[in-house]
Amino acid sequence: MNYISAENIGKSFSDRWLFRNISFGVSRGEKVAIVGPNGIGKSTLLNILAGSLPADEGKVSTRKEISIGFLSQNPDFEQDLSIMDTLFSTGHPALSAIKLYEQAMEHPENADLMDKAITQMDATKAWEYESEVKQILGKLDIHDLEKKISQLSGGQRKRVALARVLIEHPDLLIMDEPTNHLDLGAIEWLEHHLSSQNITLILITHDRYFLDAVTNTIVEIDRGQLYRYQGNYGYFLEKKAEREAQQTAETEKARNLLRKELEWMRRMPKARGTKAKYRIDAFYELKEKAAGTKANAQLELSVKTTRLGNKIIELDHVYKSFGAQKMVDDFTYVFKKQDRIGIVGKNGIGKTTFLNLLTGNLQPDKGTVDKGDTTQIGYYTQQELVYKDNQRVIELVQEIAEVVTLANGQTLTASQFLNLFLFPPAKQWDLVAKLSGGEKRRLQLLRVLIKNPNFLILDEPTNDLDLTTLNVLEDFLENFGGCLLLVSHDRYFMDRLVDHLFVFEGEGKIRDFPGNYTDYREWLEDKDEQEKVQAQKANKPEPVVQTSTPTQETAKRKLSFKEQKEYETLEKEIEELEEKKSKLVAKLNAGSPNHEEITGWAKEIETIERTLGTKTDRWLELAEYI
Repeated sequence: MNYISAENIGKSFSDRWLFRNISFGVSRGEKVAIVGPNGIGKSTLLNILAGSLPADEGKVSTRKEISIGFLSQNPDFEQDLSIMDTLFSTGHPALSAIKLYEQAMEHPENADLMDKAITQMDATKAWEYESEVKQILGKLDIHDLEKKISQLSGGQRKRVALARVLIEHPDLLIMDEPTNHLDLGAIEWLEHHLSSQNITLILITHDRYFLDAVTNTIVEIDRGQLYRYQGNYGYFLEKKAEREAQQTAETEKARNLLRKELEWMRRMPKARGTKAKYRIDAFYELKEKAAGTKANAQLELSVKTTRLGNKIIELDHVYKSFGAQKMVDDFTYVFKKQDRIGIVGKNGIGKTTFLNLLTGNLQPDKGTVDKGDTTQIGYYTQQELVYKDNQRVIELVQEIAEVVTLANGQTLTASQFLNLFLFPPAKQWDLVAKLSGGEKRRLQLLRVLIKNPNFLILDEPTNDLDLTTLNVLEDFLENFGGCLLLVSHDRYFMDRLVDHLFVFEGEGKIRDFPGNYTDYREWLEDKDEQEKVQAQKANKPEPVVQTSTPTQETAKRKLSFKEQKEYETLEKEIEELEEKKSKLVAKLNAGSPNHEEITGWAKEIETIERTLGTKTDRWLELAEYI
């Protein structure tokens, strides 16, 4: 069953076509990723599919009965609305009931409001839905629902937009860079959420682990052509390599034929009018094929690295707080040559503060940050590229340097250096404002590298970059001769480039972990498993020591007398709790003039459900040996 179909669609801006004659469909249950170079129109295509932008050619058809949820790259909200009003403004009956119930919980003195909220929750069967909504908001670190949209940062707005499309449960979910502005824990949760549910999805993302785990179809836009691969990201890479190898062979074959046809076309010029028309047409088709299948231009990263001295950056017992909130608490570290360090931790925990301490943009409350004389920092930040409305691409680069020196000693003009970064001469005189999000990020990276730094600090460098650019950037950073400090939510990027981590654990505590991100996740899982084993041992009754025959030792373990009594007791307790819960639910449904009673019943039901879960798990564990 096709949920959405695009037929021969095209979109142009000014005199340039982003794409033309693109056709494809998405069926129910498909999870499709759209990939391709920056500036090719991926985000524009998503906006057209979502209905927020018209196509200049062709048409998009969607099934009448399906709902569509769209997460744009830059969500636009009403500034005066609260987070709650923004999240629950869709008119979905269950969401409207949840919103009313949350308002009633904020005003327990209003008994009529609570009665009305409970009635709506019952009518729309929203109690389980409310639990799911709370989980989504918690995982995305959204807590203060009364906060105004105007008070949020760009990253916080993106998380609110993501929460809204997830709690709406649309039939078709369209998402543009959903992992941007999420911490690693939230990305892993979203990855599991999208991969484990039977939803239909179209997305753009640069996160290769995410692509591999979530998608089952890759749609590639390459030089105006659309290629579809039924499989995940790993399968796409394999088949793309095969396709490009085949195209290269076809190009070479076409060029050989073209040489022969040229000879034929050039013979007897006076008689050209009498030549077979079909052969002349074939010649021009062959010429187009030989020229049109050349490989895309590749981004080239190569800059001279200034020599590092013995002292790079030394942090000695550094402290930094904002009010009562500790960001860095007694941290000491001496950077060494060719350090390759990743920084991980939840959003708002102090990572950016730490980077600003290193660069001198912030001063520590106590301790020292001592930078060596030869240390030249290049700092690539999350902040948007700053430019004037009428500023052109080349002018923005010439502000930094007119000439740049490459790693091999060659010097290039600003224009030549831009060409290496896939900004050809015609593009260099475009207004910066006309560039795509990925092109602006690439230009921002160029402005950092043109200074020839030997200590690179990259804060979320992968946001909005296409996969090809990411691969080239990774190759460059692998061979970078200076120090590298990397903040990234891209786990693949982190795994490939760092050899140890600064883990921000909260309250200013920073752990120096030896290994990359996957090593750290495996260490955390082992640690959690060991803690569970220790907890089980602590709660486990003392074993009864007895002699047994070999046959008895291999037989199925029987419950001890103490465990048998515990099993029987649990049965009775679970039954009593279920009965108590049923009575409380009946009271809630019946209502009461006393609003404090109603609030108390609701909280008691939550407590009972938690206790039931714990006791049921233990009962099932013991039941295995009955």
